[in-house]
Amino acid sequence: MFSFFKKKKIVPHIKLSGVIGNVGKFKQGIDFSGQEEIIFKAFALKKAPCVAITINSPGGSPVQSHLIYNFIRQQAKKNKKKVIVFAEDVAASGGYLIACAGDEVYANSSSIIGSIGVIYSSFGFTELIKKIGVERRVHTAGKNKSTLDPFQEEKKEDIERLKNIQLDLHKDFIQVVEKSRGSKLKKTEVELFSGEFWSGRKAKELGLIDGIGDANQILREKFGEDIVIKKFEKTKSWLSKKLSSSSNNHVDQLANILDEKSVWQRYGL
Repeated sequence: MFSFFKKKKIVPHIKLSGVIGNVGKFKQGIDFSGQEEIIFKAFALKKAPCVAITINSPGGSPVQSHLIYNFIRQQAKKNKKKVIVFAEDVAASGGYLIACAGDEVYANSSSIIGSIGVIYSSFGFTELIKKIGVERRVHTAGKNKSTLDPFQEEKKEDIERLKNIQLDLHKDFIQVVEKSRGSKLKKTEVELFSGEFWSGRKAKELGLIDGIGDANQILREKFGEDIVIKKFEKTKSWLSKKLSSSSNNHVDQLANILDEKSVWQRYGL
């Protein structure tokens, strides 16, 4: 008879969406400083049965990805909370690294999952500046200070140096995945750490995720239809909104959009 007055379970739900890192003039991407307080508050809800996190990201900064991943795991351990992660359109590269903070990971059957690798891309303009008659002048203290200058010919030693750094970063990424997924990873002919990405359905077969489903569905299945899902999401400040809509920032906005779009398009979105 008193069940009507019983308090409902509240599940804090953190939403992380966008390219990882300080993207653009107004830093609209996912970064640790912008998410630290939100994550802290979500885990501070003492009676919550778990903390849910939705990730929708094609990746970005490996450092920011690691910082967010580590903080989530620290808070989970400190507050003795289970973490359930849900991938939306994409949880790839750094987005998947953050997803590995989950004790359980779910996705849509059509989500893009994986891309466990490291990428660096740029352009070479050496022929262009010759054609238009531009002379490149570079003066450095330190022989490697102009490494990978797009206006100079690539050097073999520069490429080897970059490759070594990438291998170190890739090794760190692999360690996170293996620690998180452990025995759930399936031994198949598929090379999980090649940088390839898969659909949510295939990712489940490979052990990269635990199941197919969205946050509302899975959380209600686990904790009952009467749970309250409380959203924790970074909001733009009034000043940021005002400045980003200002007419004299159209060039900056376009550059930011193109920069983000190029990362998303790597996964067909």
